[in-house]
Amino acid sequence: MLSRLMNLLKACFRPRSDRFIHKNADTGGHQDGLLWYKDTGQHVNGEFSMAVVQANNLLEDQSQLESGCLSTHESGPYGTFVGVYDGHGGPETSRYVNDHLFQHLKRFTYEQQSMSVDVIRKAYQATEEGFSSLVARQWPMTPQLAAVGSCCLVGVVCGTNLYVANLGDSRAVLGRAIKETEEHLAIQLSAEHNACIESVRQELQLLHPDDSQIVVLKHNVWRVKGLIQISRSIGDVYLKKAEFNREPLYPRFRLREPFKKPILSADPSISVHRLLPHDKFVIFASDGLWEHLTNQEAVDIVQKHSRTGSARRLVKIALQEAAKKREMRYSDLKKIDRGVRRHFHDDITVIVLFLDSNLISKASSVKGPNISVRGGGINFPSNTLAPCTTPTETTG
Repeated sequence: MLSRLMNLLKACFRPRSDRFIHKNADTGGHQDGLLWYKDTGQHVNGEFSMAVVQANNLLEDQSQLESGCLSTHESGPYGTFVGVYDGHGGPETSRYVNDHLFQHLKRFTYEQQSMSVDVIRKAYQATEEGFSSLVARQWPMTPQLAAVGSCCLVGVVCGTNLYVANLGDSRAVLGRAIKETEEHLAIQLSAEHNACIESVRQELQLLHPDDSQIVVLKHNVWRVKGLIQISRSIGDVYLKKAEFNREPLYPRFRLREPFKKPILSADPSISVHRLLPHDKFVIFASDGLWEHLTNQEAVDIVQKHSRTGSARRLVKIALQEAAKKREMRYSDLKKIDRGVRRHFHDDITVIVLFLDSNLISKASSVKGPNISVRGGGINFPSNTLAPCTTPTETTG
């Protein structure tokens, strides 16, 4: 018992996760204070740019780009997978999704011998079930894990199709070239699940007609059960299974009345977009970016500058906007440390996926090197939980 306690204390005071940093060439990113970035890289359908800036004590955003074989068997299909996972209440769920979702997708792709909406839906379902099982196993020791969750935005380019799946309020926006004006039109490809959207509140009220408190306006923000802004997620098991909404979970997460059916859903909204030659790039980003930039502003920034450093440029402009809202200079905002920084902006993850129509036209049969990049350049061992996290009020 004493040795377990000593190990726990060591985990709490362990230095930041330097020992988990990738050593392989694929990561190839750079660190600048709380900002990690990879200005340019190659995927099988074109180029990409990634950037992540940390605001929380522990980075709750996780992300990945996987390019090459999308199946557990080398026969393919081939393409590119992008994932942006915006955690809340802690980083455990987003880390779990980062370690498991793509592996599930590869397994189901192999079983069905193709990429499809059904494959993606099954991968989400398997990830949700896996994390729920982890919560059940950890319940006696870490009951607060039941109050940790993650938004989950995925894009898959396979052949001439772009699949976009989403839970929560991260967003994918397409930049489409307009020949007549040489400008780019912003087209949102993802559906969002945030209670601030009237249609989401209506959906919740239809699903829970007997619950007049299913959405509550709290501090001028609409929240599901007064607790969380998003209506769909991976995790947040305390609002999906009543047996985890009781002691010893913290009182602020416990509902007064027991519920008979899940309040939140893990069923993603999925769309399929047939890529055309004038579809030039897609911006995948957590809501930390979209708090400060509109879809069209983000597309214009990417279109008007060099491809190299696109993601970092978007993050920097979002941070400049965040500083401006607080009537402070960007240079002063950069000096604020993680944790305190969360009062000024959220963790922000951006992946810009440039699309080369010549490469896409070769469909999903062309073999290329397998590329794997994690946002932040940090990889945690599977199934590890972040040390000593205490879920804060979940915003989604």
